[in-house]
Amino acid sequence: MSPLFVMSLLFGLTFGQTASLCAPSEYIIHVEKRECTYCLAINTTICAGFCMTRDSNGKKLLLKSALSQNVCTYKEMLYQTALIPGCPHHTIPYYSYPVAVSCKCGKCNTDYSDCVHERVRTNYCTKPQKLCNM
Repeated sequence: MSPLFVMSLLFGLTFGQTASLCAPSEYIIHVEKRECTYCLAINTTICAGFCMTRDSNGKKLLLKSALSQNVCTYKEMLYQTALIPGCPHHTIPYYSYPVAVSCKCGKCNTDYSDCVHERVRTNYCTKPQKLCNM
């Protein structure tokens, strides 16, 4: 093997995670409550992108913990609260949502992440829309 090939291989293994393209990405959440007049479109950031993973051919020989693949997930996040317009007085008009500050490649934590990508589009409004820029 040439020294250049070995150096590129070592560089790729060392810095592969940093070049994984996992970063905060702009996203619009559509929020509505049955009792309220409007649907609120909220601009926020989520973690999205590609993370380097390995597929082992020896799956039967390894522990299950060694087979989990990395996903793009939150490193730091904060919550913001928005007011849904057109709600009657007996309804709580607030909605809290996560904002990704920074992201990392790691195991998916189902306490605060959806670890499955759905093919069905469920993020839409059925009522007139109001835009919330936070």
